[in-house]
Amino acid sequence: MGRAKEKSKSTIYSDKMADSSGIKGTVMAVPPEIRAVDRPKNTIVEDRGKDGPKRYAVRERGAVKYIPGKNPQPHNGKVIGHIINGKYVPLVKSKNPEDGDKPDMLSYGSSSLIKSVSDDLLEDLLKVYAPAQAYKILAIASLKVMRPGITAKRMSTAYKMTFISVYYPGISFSQKSLGALYDEIGADIGKLNAFFKHRIKSAAPGHHLAIDSALKNNTTTVNDLSSYSCKAKKSHFGIREYSVIYAYDIENREPICAEMFSGNCRDISSYTSFIKDNDINPGTINSGIILANKGFTYHQIRDALKICPEIHFLAPIKSNKRIANNSMLEFQGVLDGISENVRYCKKKIKNGNYLYAFRDADLAAQEETAKLIEARNNKDYNDESFSEKEKTFGLTVWESDSDLDPLIAYKTYAERWLPELIFKRYNSDECLELTDNQGTFSITGSEFVNFISAVITARILKKFENADLLKEQSFADVMDDLASAWRKTNASLKLPDSKDAYWVHTSNDVFAELEKLGLSKPQSKQVSNKPVPQKKSG
Repeated sequence: MGRAKEKSKSTIYSDKMADSSGIKGTVMAVPPEIRAVDRPKNTIVEDRGKDGPKRYAVRERGAVKYIPGKNPQPHNGKVIGHIINGKYVPLVKSKNPEDGDKPDMLSYGSSSLIKSVSDDLLEDLLKVYAPAQAYKILAIASLKVMRPGITAKRMSTAYKMTFISVYYPGISFSQKSLGALYDEIGADIGKLNAFFKHRIKSAAPGHHLAIDSALKNNTTTVNDLSSYSCKAKKSHFGIREYSVIYAYDIENREPICAEMFSGNCRDISSYTSFIKDNDINPGTINSGIILANKGFTYHQIRDALKICPEIHFLAPIKSNKRIANNSMLEFQGVLDGISENVRYCKKKIKNGNYLYAFRDADLAAQEETAKLIEARNNKDYNDESFSEKEKTFGLTVWESDSDLDPLIAYKTYAERWLPELIFKRYNSDECLELTDNQGTFSITGSEFVNFISAVITARILKKFENADLLKEQSFADVMDDLASAWRKTNASLKLPDSKDAYWVHTSNDVFAELEKLGLSKPQSKQVSNKPVPQKKSG
């Protein structure tokens, strides 16, 4: 009886072996139509006995173990696929364990742009902060540049959707952790000062620093830098809850350092404190210039700036009498190196200071048109009165105690609105209002991250302008275009070729923008293998 049982087991096993080799057996646990489906060689089909798409598993044929005195014992290999709907379907290969939950594709264009202008900022951060802090500071600043006004709740999602998570990996975001980070940064003023001193030392020799302030509040309202383009108009902003005093590299057109002060900084002592705190002196720059359009008098500025003779002022004057007495409308030339059509006049006056007059032809035409429309609508045109006003159309006159190149004087005042606009783009995070981190330390830390965002934005603006991308589009339009350039995450981080195999649904117009910005290179041309024909001798 026992032998009969052994024979029965042997027969069943042989039948399964026959099934695995495609030979008909006497026992068929798997339906013949399933066994007949084409599948890889050296495999068997296993009926798992439960309905579903994975009922019939295809396994690799395993070895047979022979145990003395017992029947051979089958030992099958791993499942490599399934018979589904009458066809063999192989298993989809799992991701590399090292990739974790990393998506197959991410938004690439705007992330790579930001990284291309911020590598030196990471180096300076690493000189002062621990690597984890430095990475998180730059990641947050980068996300703010991409999405101004982004909330703490959305920051984690934006991080996971962009190559920022590839460039600065391993960062977690939450309202509480962001507030704690800002608190840590703001509490350590020594590190803040050390970072800014690195920045000041990096300013190129001979460059000028404009010292000014931006008035801010604590909301996350996004202002109109998004609409900035070559056609953008200069804007005026109201008073905010606190001021950020900053030094702005006129030649490089970017902020160098910044410091937060409470209230509207109409006190000249705040400026002197800023100069001392950041060690702005003749050893670090050519000359610093305070834009004295905050209501300061000449004597206030000179008394306060005795601490550093290389700090000067540039203040607007509105006295038509002084303009006429110094013949400031006798222009001496046209400024070179700017897009505007501007005539200039520079004169040294009796008190040893200098006056600088600039007349913008385009702005003069706009003001003249506006005044004529006003006079026509009011029906009160007076030629004598109009001719007198006409002299000041497009005109600005500034006084300084420094003998400046007229072009530097013009750039100093003409672009003073741009850094203020950039700083106001980034307000304190709403997470400070939703957590316990609402003190001075947290706001100071938040403003430090905003400063990093401001520097990145200034560099991007310059890069866009150099690439002629703002002639027909706004700043926000170009950023949106770049964000639409998605790329597979298993691609190399080296500079890519346009239209290589790793791009995902990116348009030709966006490729053109990427190439202008140096973020992608034109598709490599195929090298011909045909031999070059030789010229016949003689």
